[in-house]
Amino acid sequence: MSAETLVQLLYLVSTALFILSLRWMSDPETARKGVFSGVAAMTLAVAGTLAGVIATGGTHYWWILGAFALGAAVGYPLAQVPLTAVPQRTALSHAFGGLAAGLVGTAKFFLYFGQRNEAALAPFIVVALVAEVLLGFLTFTGSLLAAGKLQEVKWIPQRPVTYPLQNVSNLALFALALGLGVALVLHPLAPWAPWAFGGISVLSLAFGVLLIIPIGGADMPTVISILNAYAGLSAVAMGFVLNNKLLITAGALDGSSGLILSVIMCKAMNRSFFNVLFGAFGQAQTKAADDEQKVYKADTTESAAQIMEQASLVVIVPGYGMAVAQAQHKVRELYDLLKKRGVTVKFAIHPVAGRMPGHMNVLLAEAEIPYDDLVEMDEINGDMPQADVALIIGANDVVNPAARADKSSPIFGMPIIDADKARTVYAIKRSKNPGFAGIDNELYFLDKTFMLFGDAKAVVGELARKLAGEGGH
Repeated sequence: MSAETLVQLLYLVSTALFILSLRWMSDPETARKGVFSGVAAMTLAVAGTLAGVIATGGTHYWWILGAFALGAAVGYPLAQVPLTAVPQRTALSHAFGGLAAGLVGTAKFFLYFGQRNEAALAPFIVVALVAEVLLGFLTFTGSLLAAGKLQEVKWIPQRPVTYPLQNVSNLALFALALGLGVALVLHPLAPWAPWAFGGISVLSLAFGVLLIIPIGGADMPTVISILNAYAGLSAVAMGFVLNNKLLITAGALDGSSGLILSVIMCKAMNRSFFNVLFGAFGQAQTKAADDEQKVYKADTTESAAQIMEQASLVVIVPGYGMAVAQAQHKVRELYDLLKKRGVTVKFAIHPVAGRMPGHMNVLLAEAEIPYDDLVEMDEINGDMPQADVALIIGANDVVNPAARADKSSPIFGMPIIDADKARTVYAIKRSKNPGFAGIDNELYFLDKTFMLFGDAKAVVGELARKLAGEGGH
C-alpha cells in the first residue's frame, strides 16, 4: 500500500467517524459514543496529515507535532470548565477554528503571491481564499465577543448596542469587503493585491464585532449555532485551498449542522435569520405608566413546599438562572423528594432556554435526572392545564404570556411554555429585573403566581430541606 493510499484511507475512515459522531450525538443514549467517535476521527485526521508529510519527505512535521501539543495544552483546561460555562467555551472553540482558517488563508495567499504563482491563484482558488478569510476572521472576532457577553465581562455590554444607520453601515462594510474580493479574483497578482487582501482581513475582523454588538443575550443560542455554521463554511473553503477532501467533508458537516440548528432555533423563537442578526432583540423597553403599578406577590419556601407536596403533577421549567446558580444538583434533590411522595415531576425544556442549544438538557443530565422526564415544549404544553404547580427556576422570556397576547411586545409570536395554564405558579428569580428581552414578564403578576426571590441554588435547597423536614413528621 502506497503512502498516498494510506493517507486517503485514514481520511476516509475519519470522515465516516465524523458522520457517525453526529448521528450518535443526536440521541442521549448514544451521545457518549458520539463524542469518542469525534475524538477518534480528529486523531486519525491529524495522523493522516502527519503520515502524508513524512511520506513525501517533508521536514516540517515537527511543526505539526508542536501544533498538536499546543492545541492539547490549550484544549485540556478548556475541557475542565464547569457545565455552566459550556456556552462561552463553545464560542471560544468557534473563535479558534475561525482564526485557524483565516491564518491559513492569509499564509497561502502571500505564499502564492510571493512566488508569482499564477496557476495557484486561479479564480476558483482566490474565491475560496477570500471566503476562507472573510468567514474565518468574522467568526473569530464575533465568537470572542459572544464569549465575552456570555461570560458577562464587565467592559462588554450585555444589552444590544445600537446606533443610527447601523445595519446600513454594517452591510456597506461587508459589501466593500466583497468588492475587494472581486478585485482580487480578477487581478490576483496586481501590485495592490496584498493591500486589498489585508483590507478584506481587517474588514472581516471589524464586521465580526459589529455583527454581534447589536445582539442581546436572548438570541445567544441562535448566534452560537450561526457562528458554528460560519466556522464550518470557512473550513470548507480552506479544504478547497489545500485540496484536502477531509477538510471539505468535515467543514460541510459542521456548517450544515450549524445551519440546521440555527433554523430550529429561529423557528423556536418565531424569528428569521435577518431579524436575529439585525433586529437588535433585547433592547430595554420603556415601561408604560400602568406597568409601574404592578406588584409581585412573594411567598415563603415553606408554603411552596407544602403546595408541591400535595400536588399530583409538578412541572419544573429551568432557565439561565438555574445555570448561573449551578442549581442542577439541588434540583435533583427536590426531584427525588417529590418522587418519593408520589408526585409526578416533569421538566419543560424550551429550545432556546439558556445560552446555547441544549443547555438545560446538559445541566440536568449532569445531575443524572432521567432523560425521560425532560419534555420538549411542544409535548409538555398539552399537560400544563393538568399541572398543579409550575416551578420556574430562572426562566423568564420563554414563559412570558405576552408572546401570545401582546402584539406590541418584541417577543410576540415566539412559542413559549404555557406555564400560566398551571393551577399554581412559583417563580424563582434573583431580582425584579426583566429578562434578556428587556421586558416585564406578565406571568409574574398573575393572581396564581408567587415569587421566591433569591439565588436559585439556595432557594431550591431550602425547598428540599422543607420537604425533607415535613417528611420526617
